[in-house]
Amino acid sequence: MATRTAAQRREQARIEYDAFLRDCPTNQLLDRISDKWVSLVVAALAAGPMRYSDLGRKIAGVSPKMLTQTLRSLERDGILSRTVTPSVPVRVDYELTPLGHSLAMLLTAVKDWAETNIEQVHDARERYDGDN
Repeated sequence: MATRTAAQRREQARIEYDAFLRDCPTNQLLDRISDKWVSLVVAALAAGPMRYSDLGRKIAGVSPKMLTQTLRSLERDGILSRTVTPSVPVRVDYELTPLGHSLAMLLTAVKDWAETNIEQVHDARERYDGDN
């Protein structure tokens, strides 16, 4: 078996998509989809198409700039589609693509887990803070 340099191992891992490597595209994708706003947008759209303003109302605390950036990045990644309907005013709807629906199943499960377990997390934090 031939010995490989660290650079050769990194290059091979990049070819094989090793998310533990910083330069691997899957690492960058995990960074994107682990964003709080991405999770909330995808979870909101799991129920069906929504307009920009509806998303802004549904997702408390998201700024218009952050919502716009999040929607653009998800559209670029093929997670959602944007449909513009000419009218006065122009109607813009967002909905998940098939790829987005597969991601929504996972992110919605994480959201549901957080909602179900937040009390246990609060208790653990209080115990930890009391001990330290």
